[in-house]
Amino acid sequence: MKATPTAIADVLVIEPKVFGDARGFFYESFNQRAFNEATGLDLNFVQDNHSRSRKGVLRGLHYQVEQPQGKLVRVARGAVFDVTVDIRPTSPTFGKWVGVELTEDNHKQLWVPPGLAHGFLVLSETADFLYKTTDYYAPAHERAILWNDPAIGIEWPLDGLDGEPALSAKDLQAVTFAAATGA
Repeated sequence: MKATPTAIADVLVIEPKVFGDARGFFYESFNQRAFNEATGLDLNFVQDNHSRSRKGVLRGLHYQVEQPQGKLVRVARGAVFDVTVDIRPTSPTFGKWVGVELTEDNHKQLWVPPGLAHGFLVLSETADFLYKTTDYYAPAHERAILWNDPAIGIEWPLDGLDGEPALSAKDLQAVTFAAATGA
């Protein structure tokens, strides 16, 4: 397993060792010891989640104001553009974002530390998105930042979509980065 820092140092791209041949492939999608060694972290994951979405669905940018969740995310089927936004006021990368394409073929995972906002856009016809969390989902504490807030300037790969991304009712009510963070 290999862990590579991104422009937000605490956000890591995780690449497991994949063993493939003419029959297909095998890899450990998670191994606590290998994860700890590669990242230098010692975390306790408490919940696994699985979502399936169609092309053009955008989920996020979500975070929890209490019980912040660290997330280890990956795609089992399809492809997504996965985005993390640093909303920690004391961080040197406050207000910055990173985006990584996660696909069933590249097997990459992304570690999103607690206290950051997270979202993804489905690029394939459908995508199965899986993630482990370090704290439980707390709907009363969940918040959302506007996916296209110009103050953040995320460069979403919207080519090939018919119009705007499909959003949930919750995400349609998302607030600006400034309203969310007081910046």
